[in-house]
Amino acid sequence: MASLGANDIATLRGLGDAAVAVRRHETIRREGQPVDSIWLMLHGWVASSMLLPGGQRQIVKVHIAGDMLGTPSMALQRAADTLTALTDGWIARVPLARVRALFDQAPRVAALLLMAVQWERVALMDAVAAIGKTSARERLAAFLLDLHQRLTQVGLTQGARFDLPLTQEQIGDALGLTSVHVNRTIRALEREGMIVRHGQTVTLHDLPMLQRLSPLPRRAPWFDADWLPAAIDGAVADAGTARAMRA
Repeated sequence: MASLGANDIATLRGLGDAAVAVRRHETIRREGQPVDSIWLMLHGWVASSMLLPGGQRQIVKVHIAGDMLGTPSMALQRAADTLTALTDGWIARVPLARVRALFDQAPRVAALLLMAVQWERVALMDAVAAIGKTSARERLAAFLLDLHQRLTQVGLTQGARFDLPLTQEQIGDALGLTSVHVNRTIRALEREGMIVRHGQTVTLHDLPMLQRLSPLPRRAPWFDADWLPAAIDGAVADAGTARAMRA
């Protein structure tokens, strides 16, 4: 990963407006609205979704704490997706003008933002491949492993256990399956001993088997930091730049 300077970290901490609360089912931004901001996800879960001509909803990304919301629409005049809170949470708005200033005032942070967006692109590529060419069992295994990995990175797992506050309908909207099919597939993974459920808590009971079942390669974000602009005020080692970007 990379290190940041003291001024870079200060810039990151001041990037967003004051945090605001969002309630479950609240719409943060609707598809087709003018684009003037992105958001930092501080707490909770948010769905990025698109409405198809037949009225069906396709969830294209499930966001958790530490994610940036709405970045794909930065390249558009009007938003490509709707951002909806799946749980109560906290977000911080970042006006695009403030993002623009990063390229002048904190070029290393701007470069890291670019890399974070590229990581999102890889995740979407994996999701498209999984939905298009795999079985329901394989899709669900990949989905659970992805959530576990991402939640682990922000300290929201207890070993192989984590909270999954999504309905089966929402999981189906993310995986291109009906809620009935999701229910049947979850029960099959339970019978086979791969997962255990207690309410909204899921335990990946047999991680090696789930990893073999998943059609997607195991990925970890990495890039050569040598090409990045220099840190401002000297490099400050941290436990991972991604964690600093979430602060």
